[in-house]
Amino acid sequence: MEVGYEMGEGRDTMRVRVRAHEGNSQGKSKDAMAGGVIEMAETATLTLDEVYEALRDVYDPEIPVNIVDLGLVRDVSVVDGNIDMQMTLTFAGCGMGPYIAQQAEWRLAELEGVEDINVDLVFDPPWTPDEITDEGKKLLGLD
Repeated sequence: MEVGYEMGEGRDTMRVRVRAHEGNSQGKSKDAMAGGVIEMAETATLTLDEVYEALRDVYDPEIPVNIVDLGLVRDVSVVDGNIDMQMTLTFAGCGMGPYIAQQAEWRLAELEGVEDINVDLVFDPPWTPDEITDEGKKLLGLD
């Protein structure tokens, strides 16, 4: 797995580039060589719902609500196993940003059919409590 960080123009974006592993979590390659013939594993179709459900397992360590219900996930696209995700933080100076982005990547890498993952931390527009879902508000006692 390859991980890299780069700052975008200004302070509005931080890109966390992650290349998902070539094999699965058990180290097995997606392509298997047998008797000189390449056998292609069945390709699972990764859905947006599966991605969002997986992201519900990722938490801001300072707030007991997952990043989806906290309203930190701004946009997700899934194309041919490639996941592009934009997320924000409760405030731009939060030092936990790379940690939360890494946790999201690790959780998404566990999904069947993932080929590549890009996570962008974006700060424009700034996060507001209005982005918390109804479920998140219940968990925080704000309902």
